[in-house]
Amino acid sequence: MLLQTLLPLAEALPASDPELMVEETNGLEIGQHFYWHLGQLDLHGQIFLSSWILIGALLTIVVVGTRRMERKPGGLQNLLEFLWDYIRNLSREQIGEAAYRDWMPFVGTLFLFIFFCNWGGALVPWRLVRLPSGELGAPTGDINTTVALALLVSLAYFYAGLSRKGLRYFEYYVEPTPIMLPFKIVEDFTKPLSLSFRLFGNIMADELTVSVLVLLLPLFVPLPMMFLGLFTSAIQALIFATLAAYYIGEAVHEEHA
Repeated sequence: MLLQTLLPLAEALPASDPELMVEETNGLEIGQHFYWHLGQLDLHGQIFLSSWILIGALLTIVVVGTRRMERKPGGLQNLLEFLWDYIRNLSREQIGEAAYRDWMPFVGTLFLFIFFCNWGGALVPWRLVRLPSGELGAPTGDINTTVALALLVSLAYFYAGLSRKGLRYFEYYVEPTPIMLPFKIVEDFTKPLSLSFRLFGNIMADELTVSVLVLLLPLFVPLPMMFLGLFTSAIQALIFATLAAYYIGEAVHEEHA
C-alpha cells in the first residue's frame, strides 16, 4: 500500500508546487488520499472502496462454502466450519457459557473483517486500480478505521453490561472501594485507544517496513518480512477479537457487579 506513496514522495518537486503537495487535513495521514466530499465532511474514499471489495470477497467465500452443505465437509466448507468452531470456543472462553451465544456473531465479524483487511492489504495488487488521487490498501492501515472498530467494541461492552445488569452495572466502578472510580473511568477511555493504536500501529509498521525493503533491496530479500507480516496480521486480528470478547465478558459477569 505505502510503496505507491513513498515513490511519489521521493521524486516530489519542492513543496511549493501545489499539484504535488500532500493534502492537509485535521486527521493523521500518510501520503495522498482520495476524498469523497459529503457536505462539510471529507471522507477517505479509498478506505470505503477497499472495505467494500474485501467484504464482498468475504461474503462470496461464505456463500460458496455454504451453498452445498455436506455431512462430511471438505474444502471450503471444512475451512468455514473450522473458523466457526474456533470463534465459538474463543467467545465461550472469554464471555462465558451464559452469554457467549448472543455475542459470538459480533466477535466473529470483528475477527473476519480485520483478518481479511490485514491480509487483503498485503496480498491484493491494489496498485492495479487507479484512483484520481491516493491509493487503495488495507482499511486497517488507516487510523480512522481502527478507531471506529474500537468504539464499536466500547459501545458493545457498555450495552452488554447495561442490558444484562441494568443500573447495577455501574456498581463496578466503585468496587471494591469508591477510590477506584476515577481509575476505572480512565480505563474506559484507554481501552478503545489501546485497541485502535495497537492494530493501526502494527499494520502501518509492517507496510512501511516492506515498502522500504522493496525500495532498497528488491527481488527476494523482502519476502521473509512479507511472510512475517502475514503472520503478524493474523495475530493482530486474533488479539483484537479476543480483547473485544474479554471486555464483553467482563461487563456481563455477575462477579463484576
